[in-house]
Amino acid sequence: MNNLTIKLIHTTDIHGCFFPFDFIEGRPCSGSMARISTYVKRMRSKYGNRLLLVDGGDILQGQPTCYYCNFVQPQMKNVAARVVNFMRYDLQTIGNHDIETGHAVYDKYAAELDCDLLSANVVNEVTLKPYFKPYAIRNIEGVKIAFIGMLTPTIPYWLQKDLWSGMKFLDIPSCMAQWVKHVREVEHADAIVALFHSGFDGGIQDANGSENACVTTARNVPGVDLILCGHDHQLKREYDTNHGKEVCIINPSSNAHYVSECSLCFEFNQEGTPKLNAVKAQLRNIDNENVDESFMEQFSKDIEQVKQYVNRKLGIFVHSIYTRDCFFRSAPFGDLIHDIQLEHTGADISLNAPLKFDACIRKGDVHVSDLFNLYTYENQLYVVKMTGKEIKKLLEMSYGQWVTTMKSPDDHIMLMKQDGTGHWHWTNLAFNFDTAFGIDYEVDVRQNYGKKVNILRMTNGQPFCEDKTYRVAMNSYRGNGGGELLTRGAGISLKELPNRIEYVSEKDQRSIIMDYIERHKVIDAKPHNNWSFVPMEWTEPALERDYKLLFGKH
Repeated sequence: MNNLTIKLIHTTDIHGCFFPFDFIEGRPCSGSMARISTYVKRMRSKYGNRLLLVDGGDILQGQPTCYYCNFVQPQMKNVAARVVNFMRYDLQTIGNHDIETGHAVYDKYAAELDCDLLSANVVNEVTLKPYFKPYAIRNIEGVKIAFIGMLTPTIPYWLQKDLWSGMKFLDIPSCMAQWVKHVREVEHADAIVALFHSGFDGGIQDANGSENACVTTARNVPGVDLILCGHDHQLKREYDTNHGKEVCIINPSSNAHYVSECSLCFEFNQEGTPKLNAVKAQLRNIDNENVDESFMEQFSKDIEQVKQYVNRKLGIFVHSIYTRDCFFRSAPFGDLIHDIQLEHTGADISLNAPLKFDACIRKGDVHVSDLFNLYTYENQLYVVKMTGKEIKKLLEMSYGQWVTTMKSPDDHIMLMKQDGTGHWHWTNLAFNFDTAFGIDYEVDVRQNYGKKVNILRMTNGQPFCEDKTYRVAMNSYRGNGGGELLTRGAGISLKELPNRIEYVSEKDQRSIIMDYIERHKVIDAKPHNNWSFVPMEWTEPALERDYKLLFGKH
């Protein structure tokens, strides 16, 4: 009997990290596709046609490189497609941030690829036929391997429908079961690999499916041999059991620092029929790989064009402003965004959360690159109609994920946890820590969930009424249901949300902020001081203690 080992190299959530240069920070960086290319070439020299290179999506957003090709110079062949083609990828699955670029971008990108773009559970909303190719078969030396692509189905919670018009997103495990049956019975596949843009477990869950469905699929869908996952940016490998069979789930995280290196080990019997005997998988760090010089030469013109774009001066900041301050009090960084949102929309109230743990715009000249540090992705600006009661409930959920219920002055005020290295991190996702401007309020950290937020008045001095309907500015991620603050928090159904959206900006939010800075030229951002944690004799010492724990080592 003969043996055959087929190697799979899996990347995911590259987010535009093609080159060993961070265009946002303006400095060289580790990771990048330029280093992965070196690794792949070495592996190809060893395994030849027994190696397959696949990607799990979210490649079209993240670095200015993507934005430049997607929206500044959309007529050029997308750099992401050119990178994928240059590295000779065999397959790719679409990601939610790819969908966020809109039909014009991702449909063009799909046409420019030399490889198949998969997603079985993204279907035409009328015919229910797959919008992308559902699966692909690769024949290697007598072995048929089926790759089935899937995309997280909770897109409607994040993106307005015009970005995914004509599409419907199906539950991953049930859709996967149908296609596993198909590729076994019709294609006679010898192994089935799930190429998912969906995380391990948890996240948003509703009647249409779960955001992160890899564990559920591993446990409940027989016949899957390996799950290559992404989306949740977890660097992780684990095994689950399905009817006594171990199924490996592996995720190399984001931004091109790791790859999944997997081996499918087959044995042929005397009749020449292959049988999958073992699946091995490990995470490989590529930060120390040399940069592929031929890769850099191929894309040298792109690098220079993007550098020129991000170095354009927008204005001057009088003071440095930091996202870290937004977690502890009304702060210049967050309040500047509130000001811009209200000026642009004329709304009554603004909602905003820091999108980065510790971003900074330093005093002095401000450039396009600084705005990418603030807003990595292309959210639009919405105005949503909400009652005072709904606003209060939303803020309760926001602060409920953010701060503890203090029982004594010595307790932590921040809801955080310590990792194995001794560093402290938020327990929940900080980009869901919304604050509000247009209202004055206090957050009493001694009170339980539902009673923490006390809205005192409108900031203009008028009374705040729970029964009154207000026009509330927020980004499109929040306005479409992202973070579930509007749905689970405020109590507005996902079906009702589109009826509440009164305004959608033509430009993305980053462009709106850039226009504001260019128009005002000199920005002197100051805190509004319209909200605070109370009682201050408890909160001020607690804030100082937790600030040191979270940021003392950063």
